[in-house]
Amino acid sequence: MRIIAGAYKGRRIRSPADPRVRPTPERVREAWFSILSPQLHEARVLDLFAGSGVLGLEALSRGAASADFVELSAASIKALTRNVDTLGAGDRVRVHRGDALRFAERLHDVTFDLALADPPFGTGQAERLCAIFRARPFARLLSIEHSAKTAVAGDETRRYGDVALTFFHDS
Repeated sequence: MRIIAGAYKGRRIRSPADPRVRPTPERVREAWFSILSPQLHEARVLDLFAGSGVLGLEALSRGAASADFVELSAASIKALTRNVDTLGAGDRVRVHRGDALRFAERLHDVTFDLALADPPFGTGQAERLCAIFRARPFARLLSIEHSAKTAVAGDETRRYGDVALTFFHDS
């Protein structure tokens, strides 16, 4: 896997040694970050269900000021920490080990400028994150990657083959 654009363009990062991890396809990430580009400059970014951290690291590469990563899996935390070190991004990163939904429930209104989430497909976590955000919008913009077969009631959804991206605005 590699960073697509920005300061870390072309740099390779590792995926966790976990067969349950499903990295976001590069063409989907490219489209996703093209959509998000106006929101990235100096943004405070939250990467929920972080896995390798590729979403938050791509945001940092493209001009975000900071990124907080939330991940439960020990294998993913190990890969994420290694990727942050490889890119030399440690001074702009905080890694939280824990459940992403519980983390989101504890946030205050608009704690972050941008929140990105890639929950495991077919678990209902995308829909639960949507409900948490609707009750208390913890970012100006939330974007969730999910299976295109799953309907997630957001403000806008874009489909890329088997994958969909749904966007939620704080107002």
